Amino acid sequence: MSDFSGMEDLLQDFLVEAGDLLSGVDNKLVDLERAPNDTGLLNDIFRGFHTIKGGAGFLNAAELVTLCHLTENLFDKLRNGELEITPEVMDVILSSTGAVRDMFGYLEQGVQPGAADPHLIENLRLAIAGSLSHEVAAQPAPEPVRAAAPLRAVAAAPAPVAPSATEPDWNVLFETVTGTAVAAPTPAGVPSAPVVMHQSDDELAHKSPEQIIKAAVGRRVTDKPGASGPVGRRDSEKQRDNSIRVDTARLDQVLNLSGEIGLTKNRLNALRSDILNGRNDTETLHALDLAVSQLDLLVSDLQNAVMKTRMQPIGRLFQKYPRIARDLARNLGKDVELVLSGEETEIDKTMIEDLSDPIIHLIRNAVDHGVEETQERLANGKPEKSNVRLEARQEGDHIVILVADDGRGMNAERLRAKAVEKGLITDEEANTMDERQSFNLVFLPGFSMASQISDVSGRGVGMDVVRTNIQKLNGSIEIRSSMGKGTTFIISLPLTLAILPVLLVRLGEQPFAVPLSMVREILPIEPAEVQEVGGRATMVVRGEVLPIMPLSSLLGWDPVQTPEYGVLMQSAEQSFILAIDSFAGREDAVIKSLDDFRPKGVAGVTTLSNGQIVLILDMKELLGALGDSRGGVSRRALLAAMDVPALAA
Repeated sequence: MSDFSGMEDLLQDFLVEAGDLLSGVDNKLVDLERAPNDTGLLNDIFRGFHTIKGGAGFLNAAELVTLCHLTENLFDKLRNGELEITPEVMDVILSSTGAVRDMFGYLEQGVQPGAADPHLIENLRLAIAGSLSHEVAAQPAPEPVRAAAPLRAVAAAPAPVAPSATEPDWNVLFETVTGTAVAAPTPAGVPSAPVVMHQSDDELAHKSPEQIIKAAVGRRVTDKPGASGPVGRRDSEKQRDNSIRVDTARLDQVLNLSGEIGLTKNRLNALRSDILNGRNDTETLHALDLAVSQLDLLVSDLQNAVMKTRMQPIGRLFQKYPRIARDLARNLGKDVELVLSGEETEIDKTMIEDLSDPIIHLIRNAVDHGVEETQERLANGKPEKSNVRLEARQEGDHIVILVADDGRGMNAERLRAKAVEKGLITDEEANTMDERQSFNLVFLPGFSMASQISDVSGRGVGMDVVRTNIQKLNGSIEIRSSMGKGTTFIISLPLTLAILPVLLVRLGEQPFAVPLSMVREILPIEPAEVQEVGGRATMVVRGEVLPIMPLSSLLGWDPVQTPEYGVLMQSAEQSFILAIDSFAGREDAVIKSLDDFRPKGVAGVTTLSNGQIVLILDMKELLGALGDSRGGVSRRALLAAMDVPALAA
């Protein structure tokens, strides 16, 4: 049962508002470290803690109130000039914000948070008194206090359980957590040793210590630098935030357009009645044409207005990253500043949560491995402070996100050698790779340039997951790097996931849709230009040899006619020519997902203006189904499919 029964709405409102406030406080603390005498920042941070404390008071979260109150008192003295900001004081403040965020995690689960780490509370009191020294602040912290519901009832202790060789001693762990020894079996009528239990968990009285411990253990606590959000929650426990904040001006626009559409509908109904009653004169038909045109315009405007309600400033995603970069850099002994740009750029709300982890990984890689050590930077004539840039901008119908560092850059030759050493590619493949293809090796599963395993990151460790997550959003990622100057990761995403620009292609009379973002150009396929290279049918386009992939082969269909056209398609990994029978032009497809049944290689479906249902193809999945994404069909098979027997012989 939740500790906030009857207060669920108030709790959710508090978590949303307080979460934004705390993220803002984190960013202001990073700025404050660079400008410790900025009274505006000090006042803003003070007000942030004061507001969080007030909301926590309404929820009766006493331990959260205590922590915020102490931190608020510390900032009151800092802003009044009674104390000065030192690295030790700043570390204590940042630890306090981390503890507040952990408490938010308990509140999300409907549980009152327990007391904060006593070591943190003591350090806050010492900082307020001006007695915090480096030695005191650096003392190891005791095990943090776990959150738990109030302990009220008393029940009999369960029978002891003998530990096995592969399990922990649950009896000892039970005694450690509850402070009560596990009683041995006692005769009837003899009371057993008491054990403290939750009032709502009386049924646990007859369970083993193992079962009780597993039910009682709270959230895991971590102090790794760069950890973001509530920690200790399993993936299965994470819930997506389905709420969205919408500017009232946008809602007013939707309302106005809805009213205009209603008026146009009434006009169409009146014209319909006139026509059914025999009025077919030129004036009536002209009025009908105008009404239909107006309805078409209004529906288009309404669609755009509704789509804009899904758009959110990407700054809400970016605001947590300065703290992550700061903590990691300080832990590694580096001086790194995360520079944000384009925070006002808007992106589809459904993408924000899916982008969080990939960007965190790229930032950690940049700070940990992209940026050199201070001594190395100075030796190379670089400033001691390094910059990592996180930028967002809109380019046409795409959002571009950059994660760039001014570090040592990536060595294409070393990347190829490492991939060969790990058996990921052959020597022959390495010799044919250009610089772009060499950089893309970091996206191969299991690839890493790190000489030692790091618990933070490694250039390439997990990069395959980053690329996979970006591709799930119908996006792409590209690497540009220059030795000694730095590395830039470029993420390109569609503006929205609800509408996808597609190119309609045909096999016979059957249309299919392919993402327009992958299409570079449409070419005629001339049999004389088809050459066989390595057993594969290819064409030379502006000096580049490209494999030909017939759409019929990708789908496993028998060719119904000669492929006359090729669509030059390009992804982050490769370029190829998709052989098709014909094409029907471009369209903005409203995607309908296939939740219950999703055939392999199908991203979704859309409906054309004539009512025909068309499959939207997932080209990456179709290519992966071939088993060799760099493969193709032979020239003989392709020419045979093109009905050119003389050349196929």
